[in-house]
Amino acid sequence: MSAFSDFPYPEDFPVFLPNAKLLDYLRRYAEHFGLRKHIKFETTVVSIRKCPDFATTGQWNVVTETDRKETTHIFDAVIVCCGNCSEPSLPLHCFPGIERFQGQYFHSRWYKHPDVFQGKRVLVVGMGNSGADIAVEASHVAAKVTMCTRQGAWLFSRVFDHGYPWDMVFHTRLMKVIRTSLPGPLARRLINYWVNQRFNHENYGLQPEDSCLLREPVLNDDLPSYILTGRITIKPGVKEFKDNSVVFHNCPEEEPIDIVVFCTGYDFSFPFLQQSVVKAENKHASLYEYVFPIHLQRPTLAILGLLKPLGAVMPVSEMQARWVTRVFKGLCQLPPRSVMEKEVNKKKENQVQWFGVTFDEVLKIDWLVYLDKIASFIGAKPSVLGLLCRDPRLALTVFFGPCSPYQYRLEGPGCWKGARRAILTQWDRTLKPTRTRVPINKLTPCPSLLTVVGFLLLLAALVFSFQ
Repeated sequence: MSAFSDFPYPEDFPVFLPNAKLLDYLRRYAEHFGLRKHIKFETTVVSIRKCPDFATTGQWNVVTETDRKETTHIFDAVIVCCGNCSEPSLPLHCFPGIERFQGQYFHSRWYKHPDVFQGKRVLVVGMGNSGADIAVEASHVAAKVTMCTRQGAWLFSRVFDHGYPWDMVFHTRLMKVIRTSLPGPLARRLINYWVNQRFNHENYGLQPEDSCLLREPVLNDDLPSYILTGRITIKPGVKEFKDNSVVFHNCPEEEPIDIVVFCTGYDFSFPFLQQSVVKAENKHASLYEYVFPIHLQRPTLAILGLLKPLGAVMPVSEMQARWVTRVFKGLCQLPPRSVMEKEVNKKKENQVQWFGVTFDEVLKIDWLVYLDKIASFIGAKPSVLGLLCRDPRLALTVFFGPCSPYQYRLEGPGCWKGARRAILTQWDRTLKPTRTRVPINKLTPCPSLLTVVGFLLLLAALVFSFQ
């Protein structure tokens, strides 16, 4: 689900990749498409400024530095791809007493190996994906591991229904129809009920403070069992640090600690850009569809990857890039400035309604909804009805199966001949690395019956969605 839309992962790669495998994939991608010759490594962007005749040409004056030598370039367009995890956020002023704490503390950005926790009493501040992963790793070598969270979190398992990967079950077009058709309060309640089916979050100290709001889920298979076995303890937010201990809210006793890991998220900024181009304020920038600054006279600068999707970011960034390049070429037009401003303000209000007022609420998106919207701008959104007439088997797979990125290469600009096969064989390639032992006597479902049932369900869902 995180592959680029025209370059599937090798079949022998695991479903969830360790960092070395992901790097290997990116290198293969760059080599396959001949990208290395276009990349200038060890080069710092010092500044990006509008050319004097920007209103006419839309060009940019870019200053770069290599080996302490600055060079000036003129570019017709610029894409900024810094993401939203470029600057560690370490708000020490929010933690009274940290200045007198005699132990070691650092941001999760600088964590590399669990050996640093050997025999230590460890406190992990924050309940995000990094915090959960670090706490689990630390528990193998530390004397004690404590996690503290002010708001709580919903916990997902990578191993989902029937043992399938969570995103291949969650991100389907059928699930999208269900999620977007239900009233907001009912949808949130159903999601809250659903995420508590694996285990009751309240019993594990993880229940979010306001369960009526959606929170970015934490993906971790080990944390519940580690809490159950006492290897990790969950505590409320930090009230105060002391010389060699910490005091939590609503907990009168002190907790002795030796080392603190602050998993407190990231900031983003664009120091090489003028604030008149893109202004980052309160971890938010006014960008149309999270991509285009709404105040530029000419749309020749775009920001990619500045969002927090509930799903893989690589297909989202790729889709943004496909849209951006067509806007740069004049093949796609942006709406008037007034329309873009209205869209940005409306999106901000909707995000607060769904996610609450948190530091990054305006960056959260529904992964499939957003992909479909950007794909529709360039004519790459698949038509399920059209496929139903031409290729019923493919239509069923597109609607009921995972919305893998290959769906956006079936038609439109940049369509890929291998997209159909990649979609129809996605389950085979997903399960191949895990099926290293196959039972001799295994039951095989009746394909004809499944096809008939699937066809009827697809018709019912399409009728419902168009009502």
